[in-house]
Amino acid sequence: MAQAIDRFGRIDTLVNNAGVFLAKAFTDYAEADFETAIGVNVAGFFHMTQLAVAEMEKRGGGLIVQITTSLTDHANSEVPSALASLTKGGLNAATKSLAVEYAKRGIRVNAVSPGIVKTPMHPAETHPALAAMHPIGRLGEISDVVGAVLYLESAPFVTGEILHVDGGQSAGH
Repeated sequence: MAQAIDRFGRIDTLVNNAGVFLAKAFTDYAEADFETAIGVNVAGFFHMTQLAVAEMEKRGGGLIVQITTSLTDHANSEVPSALASLTKGGLNAATKSLAVEYAKRGIRVNAVSPGIVKTPMHPAETHPALAAMHPIGRLGEISDVVGAVLYLESAPFVTGEILHVDGGQSAGH
C-alpha cells in the first residue's frame, strides 16, 4: 500500500484479485490446504482492505472490488469447491457488510463473481469440458472480468453488489 501511495499519491481502487482454488473432495483437504486458502483468500483480503479503507477515508471515497466465484451461490456437482465456497463466500458476505458500513463515507464495495475463466490454471485440453459447464458455451476471458471491474469503477450508484460474470452459470442449466 505504501508503495502505491508513493508512486500514485493515493488509492482510488483496490481489486482483491489474489486467490487460490483447490478442487478436492471435502474430506481430501489437508490442514495445509485450509491454511493456504484462509491465508490467501481471507487474510490477504482482510489486511489489504483495511489499509485501503484507511487511505480512502482520508480522501473521502474509493472503490473496493473482490474477485470471488459463482460457485459460492451456485454449487456444481462437477466441481468440488467447499474450501473456495467457504473463503470466497465469506468475501461476498464481507462485501455487503462493508458496503453498508462505509457507504456514507464514499467508499463503495462490490464483488465480481466469475465462472471459469481461461487462464494458465486450466490446461488447454480441459477447455472444451469446462466451456460446456457455462450455458453460454465458452470459457470466460480475462477481459470479461476486467470489463466488470471497469463497469463498477464507472457506476457510482452501485455498492454491495455481487456481479456474476459467469456465462449464465448463476442462472442455472
